Amino acid sequence: MKNITIAIDGFSSTGKSTVAKRLAKALGYVYVDSGAMYRAVTLYAMQKGFITISSFDKNDLIAHLKDIEIGFEFNEDLGFSEVFLNGKNVEKQIRTLEVSQFVSQIATVSEVRKQMVRQQQKMGANKGVVMDGRDIGTVVFPDAELKLFMTASAEKRAQRRYDELIERGDKVSYEEVLKNVQSRDHIDSTRKDSPLTMAEDAIKIDNSALSLEEQFELVYDLAKTTISKSQ
Repeated sequence: MKNITIAIDGFSSTGKSTVAKRLAKALGYVYVDSGAMYRAVTLYAMQKGFITISSFDKNDLIAHLKDIEIGFEFNEDLGFSEVFLNGKNVEKQIRTLEVSQFVSQIATVSEVRKQMVRQQQKMGANKGVVMDGRDIGTVVFPDAELKLFMTASAEKRAQRRYDELIERGDKVSYEEVLKNVQSRDHIDSTRKDSPLTMAEDAIKIDNSALSLEEQFELVYDLAKTTISKSQ
């Protein structure tokens, strides 16, 4: 059976990664979380002091991009690949609200985006890949056979993200999570380099009122139909 490329874009906290992971597993495809790559770069910038609440030294970050190595290693116990930054597992560290506060700023840097896009295209060169992010269908894989664009209200997305963080033990308020979601929406949609936009041939899915199961069934059916038409 011929493999295809599946690109899933959309706003933050729309459940892109959750559905993409499950879809890749169901199809026997490789899953790549492009957002995690930007989060890893953000964590590196934070650790090196290149970005703080009051400052962002883009030039220092750009000068050190060659020192950043990002990889994915499959964890059989968890059932998905974890993110490694320069050989260290940073899966939990990159999912914090602190990293979320800076990731959209890091993603506006053209040099960062170019390096990430090169790595992502290499990962998906042989097809049979499900990749989610902000510009997968528009920049990384403009020729992807299936493009999906996930959206939901900011309030709904903030509630999902808040519940996730609380369950993990983080001490956050709903208000600060909502503020972070709205801020990321604005930065992602208005940046000059590869802004978040829906590809013309993408299928828009508003999952505000969909359960995870309903969302997965919808996406899985679309994938199976596209795969069948590609044969």
